Amino acid sequence: MVISAPQPKSTNLPLGKKSQSNNFQVRHIGPSDGQVRHMLEVMGLSSLNELIDKSVPQAIQLKRELNLSEAKSEYAALAQLKEIALHNQVYRSYIGMGYSNCITPPVILRNILENPGWYTAYTPYQPEIAQGRLEALLNFQTMIIDLTGLEIANASLLDEGTAAAEAMTMSYGICKNKANTFFVSQDCHPQTIDVLQTRARPLGIEILIGDHRTFDFEQAIFGAVLQYPATDGTIYDYSTFCEQAHKTGALVTVAADIMSLCLLTPPGEFGADIVVGSTQRFGVPLGYGGPHAAYFATKEEYKRQVPGRIVGVSKDARGNTALRLALQTREQHIRRDKATSNICTAQVLLAVIAGMYAVYHGADGLRQIALDIHQKTLTLAQALKQLGYKIVSLDVFDTLKVELGNQKLEDILNRSEAKKINLRIYDDTAVGISLDETTTEADLIDLLQIFGGSPTTPSLEIQNPKSKIQNRTPYLTHPVFNRYHSETELLRYIHKLETKDLSLTTSMIPLGSCTMKLNATAEMIPVTWAEFGNIHPFAPKSQTRGYQILFEQLEEWLAEITGFAGISLQPNAGSQGEYAGLLVIRQYHESRNEGHRNICLIPESAHGTNPASAVMCGMKVVGVACDKDGNIDVADLKAKAEKHSNNLSALMVTYPSTHGVFEEAIKDICGIVHSHGGQVYMDGANMNAQVGLCRPGDIGADVCHLNLHKTFCIPHGGGGPGMGPIGVASHLVPFLPGHAIVDISNPTQHSALSSHHSKIGAVSAAPWGSASILVISWMYIVMMGAKGLTEATKIAILNANYIAKRLENHYPVLYKGSNGYVAHECILDLRALKKSANIDIDDLAKRLMDYGFHAPTVSWPVAGTIMVEPTESESKEEIDRFCDALISIRQEIAEIESGKMDIQDNLLKNAPHTAESLISGDWTHPYTREQAAYPAPWTRDNKFWVSVSRIDAAFGDRNFVCSCLPMEAYSE
Repeated sequence: MVISAPQPKSTNLPLGKKSQSNNFQVRHIGPSDGQVRHMLEVMGLSSLNELIDKSVPQAIQLKRELNLSEAKSEYAALAQLKEIALHNQVYRSYIGMGYSNCITPPVILRNILENPGWYTAYTPYQPEIAQGRLEALLNFQTMIIDLTGLEIANASLLDEGTAAAEAMTMSYGICKNKANTFFVSQDCHPQTIDVLQTRARPLGIEILIGDHRTFDFEQAIFGAVLQYPATDGTIYDYSTFCEQAHKTGALVTVAADIMSLCLLTPPGEFGADIVVGSTQRFGVPLGYGGPHAAYFATKEEYKRQVPGRIVGVSKDARGNTALRLALQTREQHIRRDKATSNICTAQVLLAVIAGMYAVYHGADGLRQIALDIHQKTLTLAQALKQLGYKIVSLDVFDTLKVELGNQKLEDILNRSEAKKINLRIYDDTAVGISLDETTTEADLIDLLQIFGGSPTTPSLEIQNPKSKIQNRTPYLTHPVFNRYHSETELLRYIHKLETKDLSLTTSMIPLGSCTMKLNATAEMIPVTWAEFGNIHPFAPKSQTRGYQILFEQLEEWLAEITGFAGISLQPNAGSQGEYAGLLVIRQYHESRNEGHRNICLIPESAHGTNPASAVMCGMKVVGVACDKDGNIDVADLKAKAEKHSNNLSALMVTYPSTHGVFEEAIKDICGIVHSHGGQVYMDGANMNAQVGLCRPGDIGADVCHLNLHKTFCIPHGGGGPGMGPIGVASHLVPFLPGHAIVDISNPTQHSALSSHHSKIGAVSAAPWGSASILVISWMYIVMMGAKGLTEATKIAILNANYIAKRLENHYPVLYKGSNGYVAHECILDLRALKKSANIDIDDLAKRLMDYGFHAPTVSWPVAGTIMVEPTESESKEEIDRFCDALISIRQEIAEIESGKMDIQDNLLKNAPHTAESLISGDWTHPYTREQAAYPAPWTRDNKFWVSVSRIDAAFGDRNFVCSCLPMEAYSE
């Protein structure tokens, strides 16, 4: 039985909005004006402002409108952004360095990258309603295992540079030889070296850069990283190096080009312990640096040390094969400061694309693409030699380093500019050329005209690839890579997987601290514009003026929204933002000769990534207690701050609190930390409750990261991509991340630099992180304007409080502010149900699937509770539907409590119910098939069917498998 929403005393309120076809705000915000009044009346409030005054402490309220432009319509915003995009110049880039132009098959572009059924899904923490993308990620892992020659792979990481850094710290933890030096080949990509140096410094790891060919193994190292092929294109045989390293107990990481592995000997076969790289050239646009899916493969013996997520094969309650996230996924929330990595995300959407690229082409198709690239490279090399140039190495796959000899670099660059071609510049004496799958014979002729200095068409003598480069073991032999090569078949496969996933196209996803709001189509459209998508991250800044305008505007707007003096857009995930923010604080203390400050205070309720990030920055974590209301225990904070006063580095605090409340003591909390010389880092996960109402910089925070994939509408993409830029107060601006290749300084922010100030180095491989998806947040801010952004925040708080009000008589609301209201999310306490009805939190989560909903955040930050965040985008009708589902489930639980329903064999314990479970075999349960399948009216009209029954999590860990099973395993 479903309980209807309570009606206000007056029923003659207009529930609709006036037609405002060009007003994006009314498209983004779910409840109409009349529905807002209805919801307020249910709560006994006279206005939205009254709710805000009772929810947000007066002392921190902004009390003015944000200094942003008025809202623009979708059409006007797109037109303005197109004008900005036209300031970018799309050249043919042969720069290489781990980034290549590629072809995104249109069937993948339209049906995955541009499809909200794929990009609006959340991380697959509820695997029964995520079987589609889990299968796509399993394909990705299988692809990586096959191409690298190693035993396990994860579901992707952020980029090649940070994947190499994760390999370094993993090696550091595994190696037993007590060394603290990590060898980095000088032939690695420079941006990877930059990220490695940034990551090593706070951990006391010494980076030793040198020539692998002459390295003396008398020098103790715990690990090494090699580039394959080298950054200049040379293919080295690393087997001897690996053998010697292993004799000393060191682990060897190989950063390998994914396309080259279609022809070259897999690194796992010549001794690599870890293989990392980027899958960008498997169909993912350049995007001025991202987002792209890195890969990480290693030996099975290290499976519990692997960073990030691994998709594993398990079984459901009926014995059918089913997939889930395995092993240490989300380990930060369990191990906290003992976690080996702060990465809790993957680049799911991009990994899905890369995996589907392999599914579409298969082994033969990939091999042919790689051979074609290699053939053109050899052909170009031979022609350049005939022109008198020296090629540094001919043992190459796709990259040539060309010594200019008597030719002037300036002349080469002038002719390149005339043809709108970018080359890699080493120095005045050499340039690099990296070819890709888009390169044609006409492109080769243009290159030869540049180097020949003549407009005449040179002759090309096609060179056959060397046989030794193709002598590798078979790969991608699984049927999934050999079946879907026609567009019809792939389209149906993509759609089949999509229908197994619950996304925002199905229903609201009410996850607390995850902010699953509308990802508007108008925001998504520019992502695939060529002016943004087809630009190399190291293209000259003169060609990227459009991007620079975009960055400058976005930084200015985010600074106004947060109250900070400077913004860095480089961190390409929330975890990266946390890490970057703490590194900035660390560097600030060092600049003041207070490098000994290493104590980081963290409330017990904090996100699990917080302590993991602090440890990665070389800090020691000290926990701070929370009181019975979920707030920081100010007395305990004061005591800990005083105890560690001389060494206090930072406090990490989430605001509103992780418990969904605006803590009234927040300014006092910041003051306590500052009085002891510490800095305040604010976790921006809950920024959706602040925009336009209060600002972290005004509250007292010194640095805050922003989850653009939460508050500012970048979609979660099934578990990635994301962006985590940081804002900092004026005294921290000089320490914002730099980059070894591209000058990313903002002159207006860095005019006061003094000699002892220094940036922290790169935290991401690309200068501006995942630059191409910043257009989404740009569009959101422009279309909402100052008033719209503030209104969105108010409605987010209204929706959460309305849910709390509707459900408080059915599920206790665990925490509320002093006036009895929550922020933008609320925690419902289910702990008593274990005793009264033997109902666990997972039972309710799985039963919600039968009603067509994704569960809220379960058992975090308090075990046995659910955290609900509706966002401002959900309509009153959808929120009521969700509340009705939870009320109906509570009545199902009541029947267990009264003895009417069996305590083991009941609707919740057997959830979710698949179609197969309802129609096959005898029905022996003490409830009807109808109760199981159609528990609410809307399920008859639009039923979301789960494809598997409840998954046995423990089975998957006991029988760990992270690659595709034989097809017969799925048909048993």
